[in-house]
Amino acid sequence: MTTTTHLSSLIPVPSGVLQVSRLPHDNQASDWEHGSSQLTCPVRFSLIIPTYNESGNIEKLIQQLSAILDPILPNDYELIVVDDNSRDRTWELAANLMADYSCLRVMRRQGEQGLSTAVIRGWQVAQGEVLGVIDGDLQHPPEILPKLLAAIENRADLAVASRHVEGGGVSSWSLVRRFLSRGAQMLGIILLPRVVSSVSDPMSGYFVLRRQAIAGKILSPVGYKILIEVLGRGEINRIVEVGYVFQEREEGQSKVTWRQYTDYLHHLLRLRLSTGRLGWLSQRLDFPIGRFLRFAFVGLSGLVVDMGALFILHGVMGWGLTRSAIVAAELAILNNFVWNDLWTFKDFSQRQRGKRKLIKRLLKFNLVCLMGVILKVLLLNVLFNGLHINPYLANFLAIAVVTLWNFWLNLKLSWRVTEVTEEV
Repeated sequence: MTTTTHLSSLIPVPSGVLQVSRLPHDNQASDWEHGSSQLTCPVRFSLIIPTYNESGNIEKLIQQLSAILDPILPNDYELIVVDDNSRDRTWELAANLMADYSCLRVMRRQGEQGLSTAVIRGWQVAQGEVLGVIDGDLQHPPEILPKLLAAIENRADLAVASRHVEGGGVSSWSLVRRFLSRGAQMLGIILLPRVVSSVSDPMSGYFVLRRQAIAGKILSPVGYKILIEVLGRGEINRIVEVGYVFQEREEGQSKVTWRQYTDYLHHLLRLRLSTGRLGWLSQRLDFPIGRFLRFAFVGLSGLVVDMGALFILHGVMGWGLTRSAIVAAELAILNNFVWNDLWTFKDFSQRQRGKRKLIKRLLKFNLVCLMGVILKVLLLNVLFNGLHINPYLANFLAIAVVTLWNFWLNLKLSWRVTEVTEEV
């Protein structure tokens, strides 16, 4: 099979909002619109296999899954490999297997990356009434699948393979990795008690669920822990857990890095701010609370930079107070701009690439901050001299109002997406 043939047989990658359709057959129209040559009939079960550099494992995994699913779901399931453009060309090897496995479909993503979004993109093209996910590295034992599917047949909304119930374990994990895993779970319980405590293993990446449990929901995961997103945003009432022993990797390298833990924390915070009472408040007010809190946190870091620079310039180097304050304020503005560009408004800045657009955002940010300083002085005088409010309370109220002002104006002006084409 030539590379051209590979490309023509791959599933087109969905774009836009991460949202799974309510009915499996809805995807046929979507595939037709995107020019897919792989229109399929609805099946009972669709299993997503997200991969990156798993050429040493993918063939064995497909063999095992097919051997297990053929007897219980003959011609009524599909395996969808979603590969993030692996350097070892996992997608190509998987595409070669399609001739021998009629249930196999393959997607090659060349833009987006990340396990969670790969799973959702797979679910978007899936034709199954029941959806699932399993790692592509053979660390999730395929023989557990019949038990997970049986739980769904017995009216569970979600069936999770767990390392922390009877029959579960983590084979030869080190003490440090065990500690980090449990620590991450405890952190999740603190930030999202209802979501994380609903299962014994919220970090699991091996589960099966009814399509209707997440259909129509706007999903917004970060990192690898897709189950937390499903639990946080899905309509899930009955959950069943099945014990399994997490296996050691047979081929390839582990993808566990510190970034996974930071992404996990980011994901928890995003869910905390977008669900429950905060999420309800944000929707009612049409105000991005999560983004505003990031903006405010960056503002606190700018305060530290401002005070520190003022101390060094005026107190240590002996500069005049006015000049020191001006330079310190500008350093704080630069600090705030960098972190807001990389974090608070990252999704916007990534769509405005190029040095010219970066400088344009910086100049706008400076202008907004200068207007904020003028507004603060005016408010402080009105509150203190006009309304005779305590000076410290007046200053706090002025800062609060100006923070909202700076955030909203920067959202609508500095990081407003007006040009999204790449510079040449």
